[in-house]
Order: sequence, then C-alpha cells, then structure tokens
Amino acid sequence: MSQRKDPCQRAACAIQKCLQANNYKEGQCQSELQEMRICCSKLMNQKSVCCSGFNSQQTNDRKTENPTNQ
Repeated sequence: MSQRKDPCQRAACAIQKCLQANNYKEGQCQSELQEMRICCSKLMNQKSVCCSGFNSQQTNDRKTENPTNQ
C-alpha cells in the first residue's frame, strides 16, 4: 500500500521555514501563507492533512466577515 504525498506539503514546509527564519512573526510570511491558502482552496473536496487547519480557518474567517448569519 503506497501513501500519496500531500499536495500542499511543499507549501506547508515553506511556511515553517519562513516562520523559523523570521522568529515566528506571521506578518513576515504572508506570501507563503497565501500560497498555502491557494493550494488548499484547490483541494476543498480532497483530504489533506496539511490543509485541515487552513480549511477550518477559512470557514471561521468567512463567519467573521459576514456575521449576519450567526
């Protein structure tokens, strides 16, 4: 049984590398975070361990932007 590599793993690793290089200042890694969001948005119907937190974050962000449905 072979395991497939997570399609967004490269983007997730780029975020970690950037955060480590910038003393975990998220503001310094916006381009890496955006690339991860783009990658995860392409996989909405697929399972991705790397995207699990990003997908739930996007849902929470939408609720914050449009609180009328709460």
